[in-house]
Amino acid sequence: MDWKVRVCASVEEMRAAVSPIWHYFGRSGPTEEQIASLARVLPAERMHAAWDGNRVVGGAGAFPFELTVPGGRVRAAGVTVVGVLPSHRRRGVLRAMMRAQLDACRQNGEPVAYLWATEETIYGRFGYGLASLATEIDFARERSAYYARAEPFGETRLVSLGEAEPLVAPVWERVAAVTPGMFARTSAWWQARALADPDWRRRGGGDLRCAVVEARGRSTAYALYRVNLAIDRGVQIGSLDVIEAMGDSPEATRAIWRFLLDVDWTARVKSWLLPVDHPLVLLVAEPRRLRLSVRDALWVRLVDVGAALAARAYAAPASVVIEIGDAFCPWNQGRWRVSAGGVERTNDPADLAGDVTALAAVYLGGFTWTQLARALRVTELRPEGLARADALFTRHDPAPWCPEIF
Repeated sequence: MDWKVRVCASVEEMRAAVSPIWHYFGRSGPTEEQIASLARVLPAERMHAAWDGNRVVGGAGAFPFELTVPGGRVRAAGVTVVGVLPSHRRRGVLRAMMRAQLDACRQNGEPVAYLWATEETIYGRFGYGLASLATEIDFARERSAYYARAEPFGETRLVSLGEAEPLVAPVWERVAAVTPGMFARTSAWWQARALADPDWRRRGGGDLRCAVVEARGRSTAYALYRVNLAIDRGVQIGSLDVIEAMGDSPEATRAIWRFLLDVDWTARVKSWLLPVDHPLVLLVAEPRRLRLSVRDALWVRLVDVGAALAARAYAAPASVVIEIGDAFCPWNQGRWRVSAGGVERTNDPADLAGDVTALAAVYLGGFTWTQLARALRVTELRPEGLARADALFTRHDPAPWCPEIF
C-alpha cells in the first residue's frame, strides 16, 4: 500500500504525528505543555505524518542541527519521535516515512541524518550505521576516591536553572566544537530542553539541579543532576543521577566530578550517557567500582555521501577509493575518491568496498576500517587499502559523544 506522507501544516497536526510514539511511552498523547515545549525546537514543517484516510498513524521528526564532525561542522537532521501505531505495524508505514524524511533532508541541504535507536535492528535497512558507543556507570560513593590527591581547581557553586544558561552554554559550546557527535545548542534548546524541569520529566526523581565550576574569571565546567533521596533503617541508599556533566579542560572535568562524587546523603552516583574515553576510568583509584557498561549510541546516515565526506577533515595526505553500495538512497552508489584535498566520484579501481552503513561507522571517528573488515563489514580490494583508509579516517580524539538523547 502507498501511504500518504507529508509534513505537518500546524502544531495540531504535529501533535497527532507525535502521538504514535507516545503510545509506546504508555500515554495517549502529548499534553498541551509537552507539545508546546517540543514546538519551540521542532517546527511543524520538520515533522512528517503518515495518514490512513483522515487519521494520522505514524510520525517522524527531524531537528535542524549543526553536527560536529572531525575537523568541522555539518548541517544535519536529528531524527526524533519516530513511531507507528501498533494497528499499522509491518505494513510499510515506517519505510514510507523514512523515504519522505531522507528525501526532505537531501532537498534541505542536510548531508547527514542521525538518531538514537530505540531498537538497534530498525534503521540499518534505511542506511543508518552504528557510529558511536556510550557508557553507563553506577558508582558507590564510598569507593570513589581519585588515584591521587589534587590541588583544588576553581570554585564550585550551585545556581538556579533560571540563571544557568549564560554560565553553562559557553562550556557546552567549547566542548561541542571539538567533540564529534555533539551539536550546537540554541537558547531555545537550553530553555525548552536542557534546563527545563517539568514534573513529567522527573519520573519520580528529584528536582534538576545545576552546579558550575568557575576559574580564571569564567565558568569552566557544569553539571546537571538529580538527588534521589532514599533511606533504609537510617542508612542513606539513594542516588545522585548525573544528567549531564562536562568541563572544558582536564582540571575542570576532574573538579566537577569530584563535586558530584562528594554530595552527601547519597550512596551511589549514576550516569548513563558518558563517552567511552571518559577520564573517570583513569581518574578513580578503583575503576572496577564504576561498574561500567557499554551500549550503542549514535546511528548515522550519510544522505549525501559527497557533501558529508567533504565536511570533515582527514589526517593523511594519501587518498583512498571506496566503492559504496546504497540501495535506499541510490544517488550515493558508486566509487568515491577521498583525500585531504577533497572528495570526488571516480571510475578508478576501488581500494575498499562496503555499504553506506559501514561508511557511517567511521564517519565520526568512532570505529576504524580495520575494525569493520574484522567484522566482515567491508572488503579490502587492493593491498594496503585498509591501512591507507585508516590513516585518512584516523580514529578521533576525543571519541564521538552526544550527552543527550534527542
